Amino acid sequence: MENIIARAGGRPATRPGAGTFGWLWTDVALVSSGVLFVLYPAIRPFSSESGMEGARAFASDAWIVAHSLAIVGFISLGIGLFGVYQRLRGSDHATLAMWGLVLSWVGVGLTLPYYGAEAFGLHAIGQHVLNDNNTALMSIIDDIRWDVGIWFILVGLVILAAGAMMLAAAIWRSALLARWSGMVIAGALVLYIPQYAAPQPVRIAHGLLMFAGVCALAWAVRRDSKAP
Repeated sequence: MENIIARAGGRPATRPGAGTFGWLWTDVALVSSGVLFVLYPAIRPFSSESGMEGARAFASDAWIVAHSLAIVGFISLGIGLFGVYQRLRGSDHATLAMWGLVLSWVGVGLTLPYYGAEAFGLHAIGQHVLNDNNTALMSIIDDIRWDVGIWFILVGLVILAAGAMMLAAAIWRSALLARWSGMVIAGALVLYIPQYAAPQPVRIAHGLLMFAGVCALAWAVRRDSKAP
């Protein structure tokens, strides 16, 4: 009978899906995303975002680099979660894990356009303001941030958090990985929207929470791959 898991000593005797996606690539993607989520708020300028001071922040290389790192971080997270799903594929809770992965990817897809606008749109405005020594263009910053695009990122991050919670539930129920290993990243993603309103130290702390969450998943995947 397919997908029967015989348990011995609290662990499944077989691990459906193990080996279908290399644990090393999964761990690299997860840990890389965590590092990038820490670097993003650490590098991002947090000066005033109005007038010439704001223009200098937007026009800086640090602005482009920080937001680009966040974009790659979300992509790496999606790749890593695929590897986590593969560890659960074939288990009794594979369907839950699959929907968690799908929602996570949809959430990432909806989130990235806003980061692109922040990175490149605001950077271009900042450069024009500095070149022309005219802050008039700064008046459209709010149009970029708070127009239709804001709904993309808000809905995207909610969906991403929902997907991560579904994956965490699948991990807990299947017990193919350490039961708690999906909880930290799910919690960090639930907090992703609120942390936008926080100062830089809190946002760096949230980045560290993201790092802890993906490292927990990476450890669980590696531990599972080494199990007899």
